[in-house]
Formats: sequence, C-alpha cells, structure tokens
Amino acid sequence: MANNICDNFFIFALKPDAIMSVSDWADANRILSQTASSEPGKFRTSRTPYLKEIMDALSPHSGYEKVVFMKGAQIGGTEAGNNWVGFIIDQAPGPMLVVQPTVEMGKRWSKGRLAPLIEDTLCLRDKVKDPRSRDSGNTVQSKEFPGGIVVITGANSAVGLRSMPVRYLFLDEVDAYPPDADSEGDPLTLAIQRTATFARRKIFIVSTPTIKGLSRIEKEFEETDQRYFFVPCPFCGHFQILKWEGVQYDQTHSRCFYACEFCKGHIEEHFKTDMLRRGEWRATNKEKVSKKVIGFHLNSLYSPVGWLSWDACYQNYEMAKDNEQLLKAWTNTTLGLPWEEKGDVPDWGVLFDRREHYRIGNVPPGGYVLTAGVDVQNDRLELEIVAWGQNSESWSVDYRTIYGSPADSETWQKLSLVLDEDFKSEDGRFLKISMLAVDTGFSTQKCIQLGPLSISSKSYGRKRC
Repeated sequence: MANNICDNFFIFALKPDAIMSVSDWADANRILSQTASSEPGKFRTSRTPYLKEIMDALSPHSGYEKVVFMKGAQIGGTEAGNNWVGFIIDQAPGPMLVVQPTVEMGKRWSKGRLAPLIEDTLCLRDKVKDPRSRDSGNTVQSKEFPGGIVVITGANSAVGLRSMPVRYLFLDEVDAYPPDADSEGDPLTLAIQRTATFARRKIFIVSTPTIKGLSRIEKEFEETDQRYFFVPCPFCGHFQILKWEGVQYDQTHSRCFYACEFCKGHIEEHFKTDMLRRGEWRATNKEKVSKKVIGFHLNSLYSPVGWLSWDACYQNYEMAKDNEQLLKAWTNTTLGLPWEEKGDVPDWGVLFDRREHYRIGNVPPGGYVLTAGVDVQNDRLELEIVAWGQNSESWSVDYRTIYGSPADSETWQKLSLVLDEDFKSEDGRFLKISMLAVDTGFSTQKCIQLGPLSISSKSYGRKRC
C-alpha cells in the first residue's frame, strides 16, 4: 500500500504542467458557494472580463513569475486568487503558501473561502480528503492533495512564513501586514524568500492600498509595467481608463453618468457590460516592461452592473468628502489608490532648489555658534553637531556615532573629546561646541551619574541641558 502511494506521488511529480489556463479551468469547473458569494452558481469569467488576463498570467504556460494586483473593492479580485488555488490543486500540484494579514484571518479565509471552494467544486472534492476522516491531511491551516499542499498562515507569524520552500505564493491584502514578523523582518520579504529554490515559481500579490509612500502594494505596482483597463466609449469608440473625474451627477434624473473624455458623451451605467467585454489591458510604464513581472490596477468604477454602481460610489463620496478618515477609506477601497497625507510639509522641489553645498565637518560661512544633540541608545551615543546663524538659520555640520554603553565612563570620555574639537569654518574661523543637549532615554540615572563626571573639566564649563 505504501509503495502505491509513493508511486502515485512520483507520477504526479513527473507530470508536466497543465496547458489549460486558470480562466478556462474556472469557467469549466468552478462553482461559487451560496455561503461565500453574492452570485452563487457556475463561475463565469465573462461577468468580470478584466480578471481573465490576471488569472491567465498565473497559468503555468505564462512566463510571469510575479503578478501584482492593486485594486478597489467589489470587483471580484479575491475570486481570481481563489480560482488560482483551485487550479493548482487540480491541474498543477505543488507546494503553496497562502499568507493573510494575521494567523486568525488566515483561519477565517480557510474556513470561509477555501473550504467552500473545495466542497462545491467536484474535481477538488475528490482530491482533498474529508477533514473528518483519519489521517486526511486536511486541517484549517493545511490542505494536502496528490502532489502538493496548501499551507495557510498569517504575516504576523515568522514561523509560518519560513515553514517550508514553496513554488506558489499567494500574498493577500499585503497592506494590512504588520511591519515586522516576530522581530525577524518584513513579512513580504520573508515569504518571497520561500520561493527562491523554484525555477518556475509564481507569486500573486493582491491588496487595496493604504498610505502613499508606506503602501506595500503601491511599491510593488510601481515596479511593474503598470497596466490599466481601457474601455471604449459606446458613442465614439475612444478607449480610456475609467477615472473618478469622469463620474458626473445628473441633477435632472437624479443619477450618475460617465462623461467620455473625448466626445463628452453621457455614458449610462447599462453600457458598462459591453464596455467591459470589449476592454483591454494596456501597459503604461514602458520603462518597467518585463517578461517576469506584470502589474494591474483596477478601481471600483469597473464593478459589473448589479454590484457596486456609479450612483453608490457617488453617494459614498458625498458622505465621506468632509471627513478625512472616511475619505481616506473611500479613496483606498473605491479608487484603489493610496491616500496622500496632507500637512504643513513644504513642497520638496522648493527645498531642493534651496540646497547649499558645503563639506561635512566644516562650518558654513554664516554659522557662528555650534550646538550638539546626543541621543542615548543601549550600546551607543548618536551625536549631531549643528551650526547656527542669523534669524535661526541652521546647518547640520556633522553626525557621529560613539559606540559604547552609556553605563561606561569611557563612552562619555569619548564624547568629551568631540566637545574639545575645533571645527573650521569655510571663511577661516575656528569654533567649538557651545551647548550640549542629551536625550537620556531609558538610562536617565546612569547618564546623570556618569555624564558630568566623565566629561573633562575643560569641556564641562560649557552649557548643558
């Protein structure tokens, strides 16, 4: 019996990758569960035609290794990933890791999405044993099948992220991942490292974005060819990306329409079905075109008729526009765009144009007084020396790191040597540090006890705070 099992796994290991695409497999086999879908029954790619190219990029015959999908809500993006998981179990078995933001969310996805997927799709039900059977290999966080396994974990679990090498990696809602996994590093990086030994790996990264500059999915998308879904105007045929600026509210008929950017024709929502059918993905970042990486962006304005309407998007905007937190969530989930924090930060271009050139360690001509600030760390002192001129103008003269414990007098003696240094100005003058400020942090008492005692009497005459 054991030999037969080994023979079966050997046969699956030798089996070539399936020629069938993920979208074809989904149309032929996928049944949407009543408990997990608003439209239960047979899956139809024609309902969400923009998902076809995304799913097919995940197919074995596609040369892409990494597929990035930055998206809004209510467009069926989750089902693209679910279809891929089902395809792997049935057609291209191998080790797969699914990473949700937390272990708890991973369990919830397994019970609410993966279990119905297996139960309601006949060809999968035969390959993943009933969890109630003895030694089934079917648990909440692990699904075994002939030739492979799907492991589900959370981005907050370093153990789960480095559990095994995998050929397939599904990273879902990456912007909700914690910045660090059990102090072992970025969870996205840890997970991707699991695929390093596989020559024909597939990585699917999906998420709605969060904060501009901090968003993981934004960063990943920017490193791709940045594909957008262009749809034709039903009146003039002009292909365009659906943008929020095009959504207009008709006061007379109390409903929204989309204004074509070319002919200004009023596109009613019922035209959307045919527009999506005729739509096509186009790369907009020619500098990042690659045979290994591909990226897609889709907002909720593309949501099929009967799901999220333009009217609903407009109403949600009207409720959110005067509340920053609500508007932030609306921008992320409806437009599929990262939120740009607003504040009193000056324009970077203005600052860049005002830059000055001077050598590190030298005082610029306008600097007349030197101060130093020290930040106390567990194993070092971080020191910045600043020159001050008229009207509170300042220049960063130097930055030093003094290694050593703050509980050791030698560390403070090293600081004393810096305080005794002469700093030459570019107009020939020599200056010493006139004032020192120390942020004692967690080691306040030791700093108070050792600092003044360890700094030479020659230096100690200067002001300190």
